[in-house]
Order: sequence, then C-alpha cells, then structure tokens
Amino acid sequence: MKFKILVNLFFVVAVLLSCGDNNKGQLVGVEGKQWFPERPYGMVKVEGGSFTMGKSDYDIAGLKNAPIKTVTVTSFYMDETEITNSEYRQFVENVRDSVVRQKLAEEAELAGGGNNANANQGNGNGRSIQDFAFKSEGQNNKGGLGLFGGGNNNNNAQNQNDQTPYQQYSRHYDPLDRTLNWDVEIIWKPSEYPDENYVYVMDEFYLDKEDSYNGEKMLDVTKFEYSYKTVDLDKAARSDQNLSNYIVEKKVPVYPDTTVWIKDFNYSYNEPMHNNYFSHTAFDNYPVVGVSWVQSKAFADWRTQHLNKYNKEADKSKSPAFRLPSEAEWEYAARGGLESATFPWGGPYTKDDRACYLANFKPLRGDYAADEALYTVEADAFEPNEYGLYNMSGNVAEWVNTSYDPAAYEYMSSMNPNVNNKENNRKVIRGGSWKDVSYSLRVSTRDYEYADSARSYIGLRMVQDYLGNGLSLDHRRN
Repeated sequence: MKFKILVNLFFVVAVLLSCGDNNKGQLVGVEGKQWFPERPYGMVKVEGGSFTMGKSDYDIAGLKNAPIKTVTVTSFYMDETEITNSEYRQFVENVRDSVVRQKLAEEAELAGGGNNANANQGNGNGRSIQDFAFKSEGQNNKGGLGLFGGGNNNNNAQNQNDQTPYQQYSRHYDPLDRTLNWDVEIIWKPSEYPDENYVYVMDEFYLDKEDSYNGEKMLDVTKFEYSYKTVDLDKAARSDQNLSNYIVEKKVPVYPDTTVWIKDFNYSYNEPMHNNYFSHTAFDNYPVVGVSWVQSKAFADWRTQHLNKYNKEADKSKSPAFRLPSEAEWEYAARGGLESATFPWGGPYTKDDRACYLANFKPLRGDYAADEALYTVEADAFEPNEYGLYNMSGNVAEWVNTSYDPAAYEYMSSMNPNVNNKENNRKVIRGGSWKDVSYSLRVSTRDYEYADSARSYIGLRMVQDYLGNGLSLDHRRN
C-alpha cells in the first residue's frame, strides 16, 4: 500500500515537472504584478482628449505668444486644490527632522559608547545623545536614512501626521548609507536637552543670539536641504554615453521664502503675513507661496518617494511620479471640458447671476476687497470647474513644467506638447493670482517667472500620469 502511494506521488511530481508553465510551447507572455489604477488622495482624474489651446482670434495682443493650436493630451490625475501650507509643511518638517537626526547620529558615533552611555552627563532623565545613534543591522527598524524620515516632530514634539519613515539614499547626508533611529522623538526644548553633545548638535541649527529677537530661538532655515537625483532623459536618449553622465544630484533648500510678503511690495504693511502665513495654523488650508520652481520640483520628488515607500512595504506596484503639469495639461484641465472658454467657469464674465465674483483676484481699479478677500483665500474656496478643480484661476498663480518661449506654440508637438529647455530659466506660470486683474485669470493667458524666484502670489499643484489607455474610449478589446 505504501509502495503504491509512493508510486502515485512520484507520477504526480513527474507530471508537474514535465508540464512546466503548461503553455504548450506557445508565446503567452510573462505576467507582471497586477496593477489597479488608484486615484491618489486629494486628486481628480482628468480624462485626456484634444482641445484648442491658445488665444481666441479677437485677442490680437495675446495671439503674439499664444496662437491657436489643436493639441492632444493623455489622461492624468491632478490635485483638486493648490498645495496648501499644511501639505508643504509635511515636506519641510520631514526633511528638517531627517537632517537633525542625521547630525545627532553622527555626533553619537563620534562620542562613542552604547545607548545611554553618557546618561550620567545628562539632566537626570536617563537619556543621552546615544539614543539617536545609527541603528545596527538586525535591529527592529521603522526608520529611514539620509534626509527622508517619518514623524512630523514640531516644536512641541507632537507627531501630528503619523507618517511612516522611509529610506532613500543620499550621498549628501550619509555616504555610508546607514539607518537613522526614528523610534525616539527629537527633543526640541533646550531645558530638556539630555547632554552636552546634544546641545552641541542642536545649537548648529539655530541662529546666533544676536540674529534672533523677541526672546525666541529661531531655526536657521538654510541648514535644511532636500537632496535628490534626477536624470536628463531627453539628452540621454539621444546619446550613446553612459546614463551616469546625465544623472545629477541636486540640493534644494526646502523652507518657503516668507520675506516675499515684504519684498514684493514697497511702502506696504505686510508683516503679519511674513510672520504667520506659513507657520500659523490659521493658514493651514491656504495655498503655500514663496516656493520657487526649483523647490516645486524637489517637493514633487519627495512626494513620489513618500508614496512609493508605502507601495513597496504593501507589496504594491510602483506608482508613477508626481510632477508639475505641462503648460498644455494645465490649460486643458483649467478649461474643464469647455471649448473656447475664457475662464474655467465659461465666461466671459467674472461674476455670476447674483453679482458675486467667481474667483479671487483684483477687480475693478484695484479694489482688492471687492471679492471679499484681501490676500489669498482657502485652497477650496469658490466653486470648482467641471473637472472638480478649485481655483484654476485666481488665488495664486501656478508653476508649470514648461519654459517660457513666445514662439513655443509654433514648433511644439501637437501630442502631449511640452517645451522645457533647461537652459531657459524663465518658467511659465498660469492662472493669475489674488493681486492680478481679470485678464491674467483667462485660461489662455501666459506669464512667466524665473525658476529660482519665489513670490507671494505663486504656488503650485501636482499631476500624476494615468497608466493604461491614455483616453477613455467606449470601444475596448474584449
């Protein structure tokens, strides 16, 4: 009986081995990991299609740099609103905490000793800088390395966003690719610093006493940079050289320039906005400003890494990168499916049938308060367009991933057009802002600012490619 069972078992194994993939020698393809399109949080899907890009023929002046051109764009996801102060602070504090932990870990290594080895030098709470030492292999690690990290430790040591730290190699911060310890919270209060080594590190991140005022220790925001690598695929695809020749590591300061509220206006009292707009919770849901085109690109890379770290841990397919929209994508989305519309809501008027303004801008002859807003408003204020996108006109102008060239429409492709010359530092901004007249709010109006400049009236929103059929077609192959 046992022998019969063994024979049957051997026969089953032999059949399985001989069958292999059971494809009978046919070309059936190799299946990859299943991909289920997932709408990113806070984004809407914009179905691709063709549209007439540019100015109407009655706008003679506008035709000089935005002549009519029919173009086609594929489907993509776009942020419902402009990126808010709260959302951008998640990026800033993430980088800030990573830089601080890196320096603490390096100092702990120089100080030597194991965990709590220097506790007798501390303030009696049993802690030391060794609590922040690099983690060794095999330790339970919920942390990341280099400049990426998780907990959003603010000055009250509160973890408000409950982020999961993640890993991304950066030569700028850790040439040895070691793992930071994210299991302990950063100690921000000077009275609670555990030892002299901790004091030495933390003092590096604050301005000198003579540069601070109102009795507050102020962070030196220039100390916090985001480091990431980018590749020039356009040049690499047209060259036979190694890809490494086109990979560049960039280091970008992450804090917005709050002084724009002062520098953008002469003889004007805007100190409250300078002091509070980015940092105070009253403005959490307002669009972030003071962020350059260069910083916007860094933010997009961080957001991509943040999502894909989760995808990797959840054994999901990698998500496409977040990025700034092309000029064509922005205009297509702003029109909301309305052909030849002047504004996102149609047009050509800036008021509805109840005489209420439809966007935040400078009406009349400079009456900022006529639309019931002096500066910016909440990112989800006013009604969205037909695609569900808020404030595509007004509130803040928005960076796009396109270089400004008055003749660009003449030579750009008609399929997913984008002219982004890395030698051209002038980058297109779209949509107009709270300080602009209604002409700047038109969906076809083009303007520009320099890539390394920041303004009190320029913000950003992201897009993400939709993978799969580029258009929503009714006919599908069964």
